[in-house]
Amino acid sequence: MKLVKHLANLGYGSRKEVAAMIRNGRFTDEAGHEIDEDADIAHGALRFDGERLDPDASAVVMMHKPLGVTCSTKDPGRIVYDILPMRWRFRKPPVSPIGRLDRDTSGLLLFTADGAFLHRVISPKSNVPKVYEVTLARPLEGHEKDLFAAGTMMLESETKPLLPAELEVTGEKTARLTLHEGRYHQVRRMFAATGNHVEALHRAQIGLLTLGDLPEGEWRELTAEEIGRVILA
Repeated sequence: MKLVKHLANLGYGSRKEVAAMIRNGRFTDEAGHEIDEDADIAHGALRFDGERLDPDASAVVMMHKPLGVTCSTKDPGRIVYDILPMRWRFRKPPVSPIGRLDRDTSGLLLFTADGAFLHRVISPKSNVPKVYEVTLARPLEGHEKDLFAAGTMMLESETKPLLPAELEVTGEKTARLTLHEGRYHQVRRMFAATGNHVEALHRAQIGLLTLGDLPEGEWRELTAEEIGRVILA
């Protein structure tokens, strides 16, 4: 792909704007040398105003999503794209969240422009586990673990039973729930079906990937080894 088109697809500007920035020396090689529009230079060796370029289209990004932020691009309130660089909204192909977390759920959220990888993660056939930390309004009654694990639980207005899910009780009103699918508001609806209410919800893990020490409201690109922890097969 031509350099100007590549940079425009990353959201740095229109092709005309990118070409002007190259001529003005804003894009350089890693040694700080100016380049021209026809330069054949690897993505990782390019710099913009002396800084590394944003991740390319094959990258996977991890965010520690805070509460009060939605995954929509049209919500009038704060959205996850406000945490990412503004130019990411103009990338081609677009960067999309892999699955979603609602406004009242915090935790691990992945983004990519790689559609094949996105579909592998969200497909039930991939069996990628997602682990949630749950705080409930009322104490657990003791039957929830077997109910969730049975693979026969039906949610209201649905015709297909849920896949078996693993519940680990961590306190009188707290638990860790591992899902192998991602239906709409699934965790909240599962506990609602038992007569309980989820007061706090945090996604702690996808596959074997955790947030580690990533602060709330921050993001970073995953390494190849970390991407391998998401899909194990």
